Amino acid sequence: MNKIANRQVICETLMEQVKEDKSIVALCSDSRGSASMTPFLNAYPENSVEIGIAEQNLVSISAGMAKCGKKPFCFSPASFISTRSYEQAKVDVAYSNTNVKLVGISGGISYGELGMSHHSAQDIAAMSAIPNMRVYLPSDRFQTKHLIEALLKDEKPAYIRTGRNPVEDIYSEDNCPFEMDKATVIKEGTDVVLIGCGEMVRPCVEAAEILEKEGISATVLDMYCVKPLDTEAIIKAATNAKAVVTAEEHAPFGGLGSMVAQVVGAECPRKVLNMALPDAPVITGTSQEVFDYYGLNAQGIAKKAAEALKG
Repeated sequence: MNKIANRQVICETLMEQVKEDKSIVALCSDSRGSASMTPFLNAYPENSVEIGIAEQNLVSISAGMAKCGKKPFCFSPASFISTRSYEQAKVDVAYSNTNVKLVGISGGISYGELGMSHHSAQDIAAMSAIPNMRVYLPSDRFQTKHLIEALLKDEKPAYIRTGRNPVEDIYSEDNCPFEMDKATVIKEGTDVVLIGCGEMVRPCVEAAEILEKEGISATVLDMYCVKPLDTEAIIKAATNAKAVVTAEEHAPFGGLGSMVAQVVGAECPRKVLNMALPDAPVITGTSQEVFDYYGLNAQGIAKKAAEALKG
């Protein structure tokens, strides 16, 4: 069982890269522990800035440092960086086209027991709505490493959401196909397409295995790049199937499901069912308890896919 969270991989990758690239800077809003960035800040104090609990300043200062030639990665809980500093993300980062990577840690319902104030079930929709803002949700630690390495090579704004807990590996160190802004086809099938992002990719993979035992062939797409959305991969997969099911740790509006439905409806009409969190404060519990309660697990996704094919 994997015990390394994606947020920890971000820290390790930045620590590796900063040895050669001193323009990399990490900024935190009293969040170094939650972001697993303490090792970086301790080892490279000259490449670190602790802003304190001031998320708006965090983003604006990052934008200013980017204009001075730095490569800032700013870390804050996704529930705060996607709401409290939304105007700064829109104006100082995206509109000003600054090389800032906004890292929303403990995204979705990672802070399950803390309730709606600490959940970020709207961040995909909110950040995707900002022109010139890219949105990424890596699915495991190996993909996270590839994504961060790729982001260090460009100078465009981006929002990266990671969860709090370790997730089961989907890929391996020797087998992690990755192309920037292209969905990864994990499995190809002919009956139904399962499209997930972030922590919902693993349940989609397991759902496909359940469906296979029931005689249903499923394609699985890892849509880590929610924006820009890989429309080509969606159209190709949907054209060869009878229905599409999306799964996301997000509200039912404006996220992955809505985007996929727009593409499929316009290009290759098929039934599209979206599995997401409810339009209501979610129950209190651990991430897995919440996922299980709302059917955002392998069994729930497999059941929904089977229903989509019957209807």
